Order: sequence, then C-alpha cells, then structure tokens
Amino acid sequence: MQLIDIGVNLTHPSLARERDAVLARAQAAGVCQLVLTGTSLDESENALALCRELDDGGQRLFSTAGVHPHDASQWSTDSARQLRALLEQPQVRAVGECGLDFNRDFSPRPQQEKALEEQLALAVELQLPVFLHEREASERLLAILREFRDRLPAAVVHCFTGEKAALYAYLDLDLHIGITGWICDERRGTHLHPLVREIPEGRLMLESDAPYLLPRSLRPKPKSGHNEPAFLTEVLREVALHRGESQESVARHTTASARQFFDLPALAHD
Repeated sequence: MQLIDIGVNLTHPSLARERDAVLARAQAAGVCQLVLTGTSLDESENALALCRELDDGGQRLFSTAGVHPHDASQWSTDSARQLRALLEQPQVRAVGECGLDFNRDFSPRPQQEKALEEQLALAVELQLPVFLHEREASERLLAILREFRDRLPAAVVHCFTGEKAALYAYLDLDLHIGITGWICDERRGTHLHPLVREIPEGRLMLESDAPYLLPRSLRPKPKSGHNEPAFLTEVLREVALHRGESQESVARHTTASARQFFDLPALAHD
C-alpha cells in the first residue's frame, strides 16, 4: 500500500534536524512520495534544496514554491521574478502555498489578493497546479479563482477545514481537496466526518501538514508532540472510516490522484 503526503513542512526545524529518520519512518509506513511545502521564497528555496540533497534519484521528494498569504505584504515585482525561477526547476511541481487568510490577517487583505492573483497568473503561464491556503475567506477565494480556473491545469484546497457550502463550491470549480489530521480532532474536526464522503474519487488527497496537526486520535503519541509523514496512516484510517471504504481503497485512489495532480513518477511496490 502506497501513500503520498502532498503537504509536509520538512524545512521546519523540528523535522529538518532529524530529516533522515523522518524520511525513513515515512518510507516504513508506506508513505512513498512527499511534496515539501514552500511557504515563502526562502522556504521554497530550502524545500528545493532538500529535494536535491535527499533524493538523488528524483523519484520520491518534490516541492511547491510560493508565498503564503501571511507573507503577502512582502510581495513585489522581484518576488514574481524569483518565484518564476523556482517554478522552472524540475523538482518543483506546484505554485504555492498561496491563498487568502482572513482569520489572522497578518498581511492586509488587498495585498493578499494581489499576491494570490500574481501567483495564479504564474501558474497559468507555466501550466502548473496550485496549492491553496484558505481560512475564513472562501467566498473571496472562489471569486478570484473563477477568473483563472479555465486556464489553470488544477488546484487543491490544502488542509480543508471548512463547511459544506464551501466544499460544494470548491468541487463545483473542479478543485481537489486535501484532508489532514484535522479530521482526527474530536474538538473541532467532527464536521468533516460526513463531508469527506462527499468528495469524489479523483478529487481527494491526503496530507500530514507536519510538523503541525498531529492526529489527536493517534496512539501512542510521539514524545516530541510533533506530527510527521509516517502518521499519515492515521489520517488514512479516519478518512476510510468516514467514507465507508477500506483503507486500501482510499490509499489507492488518493495516491493515484496525487500522482496525477503533481505529475509524479510511478513507483514499483516496495
């Protein structure tokens, strides 16, 4: 059984300092390919460097490159130039993490929208998929995406935590949906239990968002308290439970979706 983790922050210090062990545990758990998330220009550079350093064969580690809405106030014409150069590298498979965050508003909303629109324009130009962030901004995100969607090859709403109306609107735009350990959280994630059934095969993908979002249902819990890609199996278990499918079936179709979305090479079964 193979799994693909479409969102892992391997550049985060808590993972980077034991990256070899983290990757070995992921491999042992069946997480055969990982997409490292770029959240700023610097972190996108770092993610690309890790792919080059840790995956000589170019078969298992890939990355995204983008500017998170939290950092949108730093976006400039030079940012677009730097980002284009990153996106032209073969290991970089998507634009992002980009989007809108009206929950924390670390950057002014007009600047968030400008940075998003320019990153979507790059995705159209280079015909790359988009890795999207959204918090309390679904209506505005949808409005912006509608202007680009016909020209974009694909887009995924990463770490979906929204309600039914937002999910249906995203699916109506033919977007992919990323599910994390949020679904394992009995305090705030139970609304996802019936919704995850509504995501069609071919549109659902799994992600750890490590080192964040440690699945609360995981037993035993790691002493570090940090999430890692090996624990994607717990997200798989919870998703399969609430979809009424076997874990093998969910692993098969989510892996196929991720492989197609990010244009990843097929691997022989380990």
